[in-house]
Amino acid sequence: MISRRQLRIKALAVLYACNRKELNDLDAAEQELTLSIRKSYDLYHYLLLLLIALSDLAREKVILSANKRMPGPEDLNPNKRFAENRLIAQLRNNDALRLYAEAMPSLWTRKDKLNSMRSLSRWLSTRGLTWEDHPEVVRSLFSEMTSWETFNAYMTSEDSSYKADQRFIRELVTKLFPASEDLAASLEEQSVYWNDDLPFVSAMIRNSLSKFREHDDGKNIVMPPLFTNDDDEQFVKVLLRKSILNGEKNNAMIDSHTTNWEVERIALMDKLVMQLAITELIEFPEVPVKVTLNEYIEIAKEYCTAKSSTFVNGILDKIVKEMRASGGLTKTGRGLIGE
Repeated sequence: MISRRQLRIKALAVLYACNRKELNDLDAAEQELTLSIRKSYDLYHYLLLLLIALSDLAREKVILSANKRMPGPEDLNPNKRFAENRLIAQLRNNDALRLYAEAMPSLWTRKDKLNSMRSLSRWLSTRGLTWEDHPEVVRSLFSEMTSWETFNAYMTSEDSSYKADQRFIRELVTKLFPASEDLAASLEEQSVYWNDDLPFVSAMIRNSLSKFREHDDGKNIVMPPLFTNDDDEQFVKVLLRKSILNGEKNNAMIDSHTTNWEVERIALMDKLVMQLAITELIEFPEVPVKVTLNEYIEIAKEYCTAKSSTFVNGILDKIVKEMRASGGLTKTGRGLIGE
């Protein structure tokens, strides 16, 4: 489920922590990587549960309106389109989502995280994923949603099809969720791992929900696995491990191609991006050179300075040429031999 781009970014974050001496050894780094990736999967399920919580609140408001002492016509005949959204009904009925939520350990606050010594075992505690402890966030997001032009268009549209329900929920997740400051603040407070995860997890949910079908009650719909395949899990573990173990060697390679610059003067994030790229070029012969270079140039654009992507591109290009000339770059697989 988690893309390789996001796995690379997760490895970059852990490598950064290692360089800042926040992680003391390889075991701690690998444990941190595992935890970080797992928390993205938690967030995926947590946001699905948020959709149900929003729908539950809409249902409550319908009941409260009908039970007014002197209900008006709108109270007695409310618009229940969102409250009865069929895609959310499928999520509410889904066994996999329910079991995951019940089985998950409780969410840590920032204070918990800072006091945790980053121990994975501390996460194996008691409470499941739930929005019951954060009703103010659900109410705030509900208010944002009901003021949203897209919501009003959905509620008043003549198109009452399942596709319309599905389309609205996908827009809600990918547009309103990432734009909500209250939601972002709440997620950051609940878990430091979620600082940057909301946009890409929202996109993952959008893709997942597009596969739901109208005539399925949702009960047995299978949620996507954490990793698309076993190769992805091994990929990110080896990428981080080898980048840490070969850090000095990779730095020397970078230094040899930085004319008029000392490696210590290069921005830390630029250096770490290049370390990961070099590791990937060497350790993964099945990944095309062009794919590796493009991935890390894009990551540099997002996580480094404005000029970093050009700098990183130039240095990596020189390193690739040298590796090819020395026979140190071997690619295997169909269409990759001799690359």
